[in-house]
Amino acid sequence: MPHWSTSRFARLAILLLPTLLVLASVGVTTSIAVSVQESSIREATGERVRDVATSLAQLDQVRSVLERTGDDVGDATRELQPLADVVEQAAGVDYLVITDDRGIRITHPTPALRGGHVSTSIDDVLAGQEFLGTERGTIGTTLRAKVPVRDDAGAVIGSLSVGILESRISADFEGALRQLLPWALGALLIGTLASSALAALLERRFRRLDALATEAESMRRTSAALREQTHEFHTRLHVIHGLVSHGDTTEALAYIASAAPIDESDGPAEVHHPLLRATLDALRAELGGLGAVLETAIDVERDVDEDVTLVLANLCRNAGEAGATRVRCALIEADGVLHGEVADDGPGIAAPAAHRVFARGFSSKGDATGFGRGIGLDLVRRVIADRHGTVEVGRSDLGGARFRFELEART
Repeated sequence: MPHWSTSRFARLAILLLPTLLVLASVGVTTSIAVSVQESSIREATGERVRDVATSLAQLDQVRSVLERTGDDVGDATRELQPLADVVEQAAGVDYLVITDDRGIRITHPTPALRGGHVSTSIDDVLAGQEFLGTERGTIGTTLRAKVPVRDDAGAVIGSLSVGILESRISADFEGALRQLLPWALGALLIGTLASSALAALLERRFRRLDALATEAESMRRTSAALREQTHEFHTRLHVIHGLVSHGDTTEALAYIASAAPIDESDGPAEVHHPLLRATLDALRAELGGLGAVLETAIDVERDVDEDVTLVLANLCRNAGEAGATRVRCALIEADGVLHGEVADDGPGIAAPAAHRVFARGFSSKGDATGFGRGIGLDLVRRVIADRHGTVEVGRSDLGGARFRFELEART
């Protein structure tokens, strides 16, 4: 039981492995793509605000206005605010703030805030350093760039700050994500279908291996049973040989009768061939034990060989084991060809299974012995094929199955 559980678990793991690999691969790839996309958007946004801020800080108009700005920044606002409005709209930024060297706003998107001190520190910028990062200001949280504005001598005369709202960056990221997700879902769908097809292929292979293993086990048990039967048969033959060699024929016949009782009361009087007569006697006794009656119609001139008796024995025995109560066996010789027929009143063979009855392992009977079935009809097919004969199965007028065969009679 532990081995079976381990085998089933390993088999299930193998079947699920392709799908799990697809899910993991698509998930990891999508996560990496999302992360890269977000980083790319933030990097591109940062470069944009920095480029706008740097370009304006070097503009002669901005520098000249800041150089002459005194305590009153009104004139400077009236000159630079229109420029700031145009740049905001053209560059797609949310705010552009120009300050003097005291940190007083000269431009701002909100008119009421012009002329006031900036809400975030620009001390480092006025000291000559640039800044790029996220801060919360008067219009919200923005990714902003702050750069110093210098005069011709290089002295800092003001600052210029350009920013884009984080909410806009998030919206851009969500838009990019909406474009990425269909591709990810498509890859997941294709990968899942491919992995499902692979799993189905593996499952069919597993089932085929299971069938082969079952057949091999059935063959092993059948071989074991046949070896036991052969050993027992050889033992009985040795006993019979010993009795006959010492002239104890009466005891030999009695021993044979005890091993395989034969009812000769209504035997086939028309059969004059020893091997065929003995075979039919044995079949009559065997079928009688199964509750079936054997009827015979024999018309042959030459001696019947073991191939023919083997075919008749297997067909008759198959009928009795299938549940027939009446089995009719006919063998007629015509122009050197033997025409045989075995018909019964049993359950017959369903039409869908008719083309499989001669396949090895096929049986309509349960395997109560555990030694495997489906050997007799396969043996019949092979024997007749070796003799270049034919065999067919159909519906008997008795209500059950009917097997007809033809093969050349041996001289």
